Amino acid sequence: MADEAADLHEDAVSDDEVVDELPEDLDASGALMVTFPNNSRRRIPAVLYLLMGAAAVVSAVAWRGSASVNAGLAVAGALLCAFAVYGLVAGRTMRFDEGEALVAAARQVGFAVGHASAQMAWRGVWSRPVWRLLIYSDEPRPKQRAMVIVDGATGEVIEWFAEENPEDWSAFV
Repeated sequence: MADEAADLHEDAVSDDEVVDELPEDLDASGALMVTFPNNSRRRIPAVLYLLMGAAAVVSAVAWRGSASVNAGLAVAGALLCAFAVYGLVAGRTMRFDEGEALVAAARQVGFAVGHASAQMAWRGVWSRPVWRLLIYSDEPRPKQRAMVIVDGATGEVIEWFAEENPEDWSAFV
């Protein structure tokens, strides 16, 4: 038992030799910048739905009374066309990326921004693209934090809320 303890002591590494290192698969330093896909991509399937729905309605009208076509085809085609219109309206082009949204949020809250997190989301019945940002002030122990919602199409700040940071960061600094 004493021999095992002596062997462990000999193999021990000093604190100066210990180096913290991220595993290769978690190291983001060499990663490419992530780009969110534009919301306008919703228009592509919407156009396809519109074409298929119109074809169904035309087929139902052209072969009305046929044994293989009934009113259900026309109803399904009309519903598909209605969903296509929704897709065309909801497919607004995002003109502001997360970096530009962060700049707008920093202007609104009135403090220097340190750590921040951005999330793309959709708001309302018409699926308006928005950026939701959680931002902290730029101090070792952030004194303030804010939640800001920025419109992805216009760059306007829709809503925001800032407060003194209630979190205790003393254990981490």
